[in-house]
Amino acid sequence: QVQLVESGGGLVQAGGSLRLSCAASGRTFRSYVMGWFRQAPGKEREFVAGITWSSGSTYYADSVKGRFTISRDNAKNTVYLQMNSLKPEDTAVYYCATTRLSAGVPRTPYEFDYWGQGTQVTVSS
Repeated sequence: QVQLVESGGGLVQAGGSLRLSCAASGRTFRSYVMGWFRQAPGKEREFVAGITWSSGSTYYADSVKGRFTISRDNAKNTVYLQMNSLKPEDTAVYYCATTRLSAGVPRTPYEFDYWGQGTQVTVSS
């Protein structure tokens, strides 16, 4: 059974930084893609960043490019999201998710099979 557990959320002032972690367990993730999504109140869940577990290739939403960095630690089975220069509009519940790697690059929630419980990030102005 795949389990994803996020941590690292909190309250930060605009311009500050946070690092989220997602600990994965339950199988070997070599052929999987890990993604971060976020959902603000009243809004749909949106893609933030993704990384292929085997090669470490990364991709980002335009809204976070240059500010957020996704990375993984194979030994710890953990994916990270380093968030810098945070803005109030980054406030949301952040979720990690995973799915088996296929031909395309998954960016929608429907393409991901397993989800964590989420961690709240609040950026004050």
